[in-house]
Amino acid sequence: MKIAVVGSGYVGLVTGACLADFGHEVVCIDKDQARIASLEKGGIPIYEPGLSELVNANIVSERLAFSIHLSGAVSRADVVFIAVGTPSRRGDGHADLSYVYAATREIAKALSGFTVVVTKSTVPVGTGDEVAHLIKAENPQADVAVVSNPEFLREGAAIEDFKRPDRIVIGLDDERAREVMTEVYRPLYLNQAPLLFTDRRTAELTKYAANAFLAMKITFINEVADLCEATGANVQDVARGIGLDNRIGAKFLHAGPGYGGSCFPKDTAAMVKIGQDFGSPMRLVETTVSINDQRKRSMARKIVAACGGDVRGRTIGVLGLTFKPNTDDMREAPSLDVIRGLQDRGAKIVAFDPQGMDAARGLTENVQFADSAYDVADGADAIVLITEWNEFRSLDLDRLKSAMHMPIFVDLRNVYRPHELRRHGFSYVSIGRPEQDLKGSALTDAAE
Repeated sequence: MKIAVVGSGYVGLVTGACLADFGHEVVCIDKDQARIASLEKGGIPIYEPGLSELVNANIVSERLAFSIHLSGAVSRADVVFIAVGTPSRRGDGHADLSYVYAATREIAKALSGFTVVVTKSTVPVGTGDEVAHLIKAENPQADVAVVSNPEFLREGAAIEDFKRPDRIVIGLDDERAREVMTEVYRPLYLNQAPLLFTDRRTAELTKYAANAFLAMKITFINEVADLCEATGANVQDVARGIGLDNRIGAKFLHAGPGYGGSCFPKDTAAMVKIGQDFGSPMRLVETTVSINDQRKRSMARKIVAACGGDVRGRTIGVLGLTFKPNTDDMREAPSLDVIRGLQDRGAKIVAFDPQGMDAARGLTENVQFADSAYDVADGADAIVLITEWNEFRSLDLDRLKSAMHMPIFVDLRNVYRPHELRRHGFSYVSIGRPEQDLKGSALTDAAE
């Protein structure tokens, strides 16, 4: 099939590359001329494992192309995916749909023959109705079916998620579109990937509901971690104990500094606004947003307490800046709140991240960026592990300690075993675990 993808950011690029790898002819379109020129030469503007190789292989195979010209690609397409950004609107938290609607108007003018227009972007309930209305207003003769097909891609695992999905949600009201979308995903459908066909509004809401539920799950285990600290229980054992219940599941039950990234903060805020707009408030989601915001700020206080209550003039080393490993995404990263909170208390910050430092430079002030974890430790009064990159999981603890001024290690991801750090001479603080962990505990060892 001939497919046009409008928007060559994270979702658009992954979608286009994967669909091309399925054998479709795909053109990814973007207004950013520099980005398109770079992509045509194989330059990838984001860090996502395996994406560069996938894009370049499909360019060589002539199944994937890039263009700044929308009209030609759309007029030849059987399917047009809208994959532009829907950031939170300043001031009220609503999803900003201006990019979606601008793309829709341009697409409408270029349509030729029956075309399926698919919103891949995360959009509020009813957006597909407005997209259909705008197309008809711009091009009354258009033979078009508007479909909602939300993405469920995890940064750092996006290609795997696209090619081996838990489910593919497709919202439509046109049987012709059903046939087309089945063909688009035919390589997955033959492998029995679960296609869920529903109406557009249900598909739109499903994406928000999924992300809000996962955000609540993270927030729940973070609150349990606080209770564990107060009672002397171990949050990792609690998480394993409840996660083994297949009605709950183990994923997203890892206590930490709060959720961040491009999806959960934006989508929970948007779902709160959708509920308010329809007179059906999402109180659990509202509370989740509030608790998570407070959580990120409270991590700075936790670090200060670990340093004896005062960090003025002290050097704090930060390991990990991105909101999660295997991405360069700094959007709403907990590290930003932690760093600001420490700087407000007079601390000096030295930081290292394998992929996120270029983006972090534009989002932070007065931060010294290092070349490695051990450079971060040089003369530091404390080390704080914020993002659990694999290269931080097996640090040479003796080397780290010898480089530090004070051997204080604050582990906001529970990567290390408390007794191991203490054996190497560190004052160690983690999340939701007792001061004296049970070294022989089967649950503790398995969880860690």
